[in-house]
Amino acid sequence: MIGKLLAEGASKMKELGLNFAENGAETSSSLKITRQYMDSLTIEIRAIDSVEASTEMKLFGEVFATPVMTAALSGLGAFCPNPMVEVAKGAQAAGAVMWGGIGGGEELKAIIETGAKAIKIVKPYRDKDLIFAKIAEAEKYGAFAVGMDTIFGFGGKSKDSLIRPDLMSPQTLSDIQSFVKATKLPFILKGILSEQDTHKALEAGVAAIVVSHHGGNIIDYAVPPLKILPRIAKVVDGKIPIFVDSGIVRGTDVFKALALGANGVLVGRSVMAGLAAEGAEGVRKIIAGTNEELRRVMNLTGCSTLARIDPGAIWH
Repeated sequence: MIGKLLAEGASKMKELGLNFAENGAETSSSLKITRQYMDSLTIEIRAIDSVEASTEMKLFGEVFATPVMTAALSGLGAFCPNPMVEVAKGAQAAGAVMWGGIGGGEELKAIIETGAKAIKIVKPYRDKDLIFAKIAEAEKYGAFAVGMDTIFGFGGKSKDSLIRPDLMSPQTLSDIQSFVKATKLPFILKGILSEQDTHKALEAGVAAIVVSHHGGNIIDYAVPPLKILPRIAKVVDGKIPIFVDSGIVRGTDVFKALALGANGVLVGRSVMAGLAAEGAEGVRKIIAGTNEELRRVMNLTGCSTLARIDPGAIWH
C-alpha cells in the first residue's frame, strides 16, 4: 500500500544526499541482522470466522487510531522548512502519536500547537541541569509524555564518526529515578535492549519503555529488537507498555512486533520517506498506509483487536 511512496521518498532523499537508510556503526551489521531476523519470521493465516479488525491503541488515557507512531526524529532540516512540525501535522491527521528528539522549546511548542499528541525524548546529557530543564519544558508546553534515550549515553556512531559523545553521559538508576520524580508526565525510557535494563527501568518507576538499538548506529552486532522482545515482555509482565523501533517499515513488521510483545511501534525511515516525497501529507499516508497493511494482516490471522494478536501466529 505504501511501496510507491517509499520508493519516491527514497529517491528524493538520494537526490538530497541523505543516506539515513544506510547509517549505522562501523559495518552497519545491526541493520542487516535486524532485517534478516525480521524477515525470518513468518505468519500463519487464520481466515475462517475472522472479522474486520480494529487497530485502536489506548495509551496514557487517550485512544489513537493506530499503534504506528513516528520515531523520535531530529536533524531533518534538509527536507523542508520546519520539518518536525510537518511530521507532527501528518501524525495528527493519521490519529497517531508523534515522538520528537533533539530540538528547542519553540519547536516543541509549534509541534504541540498542531494538535498532535507529542512525546519529547531527551538525550542523556552530561549536564543534569539541562536534562531537568528539558523535562520541565516538555511539561510547560503540554507534551503528552517525556522520556530519555539512555542508549545514547556514550554518543552515537555512524561509520567512522562519533556523534556528540562529549555532550553525553551514561545515567545511573538513581539519576533516572530523579527524572521520573521531576515530572507529572509519564516518563519513558528508550534504548532498552536487555532483561537487565528492563528490570532497572521497572525499578526506576518509568511509565513505558522502547526496545531499540537506535537504528543500528550505536554498536555493531546489537541483538535485533524483535529477537529479545519476548524476553523483555516476560520481565515486564504487562506492568507498563512496551514499544519497539529500529527497522520497522511495513505492516507485516508491525504485526510481528505486536505479536511478540509490543504495544506499539515507532517508524522512522519510512516517515522520512513520506516527508521527503509529500511533506505532512506524505507522513500521513505512510502512517495510515502502514496501519492498513497491519489491519489486513490482522484480518487474515483472526485478530480482531491489538490485544487479541496471538504470538502463536508467528513461525520462527
